[in-house]
Amino acid sequence: MTFAVILVAIVVVSVLFHFLSPWQATPLASNWGSIDTTITITLVITGIFFVAIVLFMAYCVYKYKAVPERRSEYRPENKKLEWWLIGITTVAICALLAPGLIVYNDFVHVPANAVEFEAVGEQWRWSYRLPGKDKTFGRTSVTRIDENNTFGIDPSDAAGQDDILIAGNQIHVLINQSTKALLRSKDVLHDFYVPQFRAKMDLIPGQVTYFWFTPTVLGTFDILCAEYCGIGHYNMRGQVVVDDASSYQKWLSSQVTFADVLSGGTVEGLVDQGQRLASSRGCIACHSIDGAPSLGPGWLDLYGRQETLSDGSQVKVDGPYLIESVIDPAVKIVAGYPPVMVAYQMSDEQLDSLVAYIASLSSDPDNSTSIQPSIEE
Repeated sequence: MTFAVILVAIVVVSVLFHFLSPWQATPLASNWGSIDTTITITLVITGIFFVAIVLFMAYCVYKYKAVPERRSEYRPENKKLEWWLIGITTVAICALLAPGLIVYNDFVHVPANAVEFEAVGEQWRWSYRLPGKDKTFGRTSVTRIDENNTFGIDPSDAAGQDDILIAGNQIHVLINQSTKALLRSKDVLHDFYVPQFRAKMDLIPGQVTYFWFTPTVLGTFDILCAEYCGIGHYNMRGQVVVDDASSYQKWLSSQVTFADVLSGGTVEGLVDQGQRLASSRGCIACHSIDGAPSLGPGWLDLYGRQETLSDGSQVKVDGPYLIESVIDPAVKIVAGYPPVMVAYQMSDEQLDSLVAYIASLSSDPDNSTSIQPSIEE
């Protein structure tokens, strides 16, 4: 009897938790409401079977509990019951599979009027590329990727000269415009996921994957990496900004092309370069940027602060100190932190950009603007 009551209680609590749980789906902001519908159908069908099976178990436990005068009874197979079970199971499986197949067919067939952007994932950041006026992406190759050509675009390909490069973690798209996201990874497996859009897709090294969506709500939406990609996975975030036409054109006009980069321009400012460097070298895996505890000293409001070292002395966090901490971290260990950081070899330009990024995280404007150079004249 007790076990039967427990089974009934499990059913009641499970159903109530589903409807009363605070962890509900985020508001829909794209055309993929059909994915929500498919999930709902799946939950309803599996929920009905779950409730029916557990309640049947509770009934059997109560009805056929062991008593001294009762003996087990053998009955031959029941063909009629077997056919009913086969039929019900078949109908349920078809009902589970059919909506998913219909949605998947829509998911892999991109509308002819869709515009494209490319999202490039690397540990642990996002960057983006848009086709220029020719509406064609230039050829890329991993062998061409370097500090100046972070997308690996072929300089000899005329189609790539007007490609628009976005080095930050934020991409803008047009509202109510079907959009195809081309996805490629520089290193390991990643996943491009915007919860409000429902659609998502893995980035597989050596391949170009894709998905499409039509944004239907103006606003800014977080991009999450939904595939474990290393120690900094939790911090691999970006944003999709859904704009109206005028806002989108204003943003687009401020971006640079690959031709600009080849002529001596840069895709990003000094702080942005430092942010990219910190992400690509894995710095933010051990140094938090939001004040949270971390393996090494956090960078929020670090620049300009007095730090106590393991030997009891104090040091002011400035440009030369930060650079020394990068190229020879064992010299000055901050008290309370283990001496686990390895030395990094970086150019003067890279060190300056990293210092600029750390300084930009300071809330003191006097500290964040008075960045000392990495090399003395």
